[in-house]
Amino acid sequence: MASSSHRGGAGGPFYGGAAPYRSREGLSTRPVAGSDEIQLRIDPVNADLDDEITGLRSQVKQLRNVAQEIHSEASFQKDFLDQLQMTLIKAQAGVKNNMRRLNKSIVKHGSNHIMHVVLFALFLFFILYMWSKMFRR
Repeated sequence: MASSSHRGGAGGPFYGGAAPYRSREGLSTRPVAGSDEIQLRIDPVNADLDDEITGLRSQVKQLRNVAQEIHSEASFQKDFLDQLQMTLIKAQAGVKNNMRRLNKSIVKHGSNHIMHVVLFALFLFFILYMWSKMFRR
């Protein structure tokens, strides 16, 4: 694929101190500052422009396929996260409803417990009263 070596050493005044990006011998590219364009410099001695263009086209196709795969994977993961978020929202709603029911049940049974304690106290009071009446004679 791309290597960063060229004939003039590491950088130089022609490349602004930066090494160019080479695809093959005879054709090299370098980034243009602030642009998405790529400039090609063709070495007339070793240049086979048709082969280089064919190679670049196949690389563009490969990059397009990779971009499509990345896009499909990203949409799959987005859909999965949306489903997971909906499941979490439903689970939170279920927990909230169950907590509400549990609180109502606790309040209801708590009232029943208080009523049982009061009835038990009245029953004991009645038994003690009757016992005191029986043994007073």
